[in-house]
Amino acid sequence: QVHLAESGGGVVQAGDSLRLSCVVSGRTMKRLSMGWFRQAPGKERELVAAISWIGESTIYGEAVQGRFTISRDNDKNTQYLQMNDLKPEDTAVYYCVATPYSSDPSLRDGSNFDFWGQGTQVTVSS
Repeated sequence: QVHLAESGGGVVQAGDSLRLSCVVSGRTMKRLSMGWFRQAPGKERELVAAISWIGESTIYGEAVQGRFTISRDNDKNTQYLQMNDLKPEDTAVYYCVATPYSSDPSLRDGSNFDFWGQGTQVTVSS
């Protein structure tokens, strides 16, 4: 059983930075593509970023391109999301996700991710 545990959320002001972490337990992360989705109240779930287990190629949602960076450390079974220049519209619950799929466009579809964390709240005040 794969378990994903997010941490690092909080309340910040616009322009601040945060780093989210997600620890994977139950299996090695080496053959899992990892990602982050988010959902704000009243809005649809959207892709934030994903990183493939093959070649560590990355994809980003349009809203965060250039501000957020996804990375992974297979030795620590941990992935990260560095979020810079945060905006009020980034306010959402952020979910860590994992899947055996390895390439775009599969990684853009949340339904292709088998494993989900409980989520961590990020709130950005103006």
